[in-house]
Amino acid sequence: MNISEIINEVRKVLDEKDEVREKALRLTRDIVRLSGDCIKALHRGDLRIAEKRLEVAKNLVNELKEMLTEHKDLYFTGYVQNAHQEYVEANLFYHYLLDKEFPHPKEIEVPETAYALGIGDFIGELRRYFLNLLLNDKIEKAQEVYAFMEKLYDELAMLEYPKGLVNIRQKQDQARYILERTLEDLTRAKINKNLEKKLEEWRNEP
Repeated sequence: MNISEIINEVRKVLDEKDEVREKALRLTRDIVRLSGDCIKALHRGDLRIAEKRLEVAKNLVNELKEMLTEHKDLYFTGYVQNAHQEYVEANLFYHYLLDKEFPHPKEIEVPETAYALGIGDFIGELRRYFLNLLLNDKIEKAQEVYAFMEKLYDELAMLEYPKGLVNIRQKQDQARYILERTLEDLTRAKINKNLEKKLEEWRNEP
């Protein structure tokens, strides 16, 4: 084959890959949006909407995996990983709030690396839930959430791998910072609660 024929063959392959890439980008944007909608619905207590959005996202995740079966280089790109992370975060938060057993990566059709990174994002979502509990004066429940966050961080911190394999260190650092702030908020809330209790007792003294 001469160089023109070779380039023509290369063009055909790249044209096909570019078309698949565009379709994959659209799917990943939808997965991110649906996962975010699911999380927002969970915070609102709208379980019906959350389950609906998660189910649609699940179908798109499966469609994405099937579409990229012959394009593994695209399947492990950053935009696909980001979509998987958002989907993992939504799944974990859903299962946590419903007190269900957490799904395995293979069960939700995502790579283990994306699952690990999604755990880091899940810790951040738990903080939002924790703060909502504090705002509603549910300190005991908030303390339970913090205890789970602490346990989850300890597990996440055990994953020690080079950045070239999975950039887990960044998520660990973020999670540690979140945990420190959450402990400060919890301590402050408990101190204020105790002060309120003592003031009330003082007011009621004969």
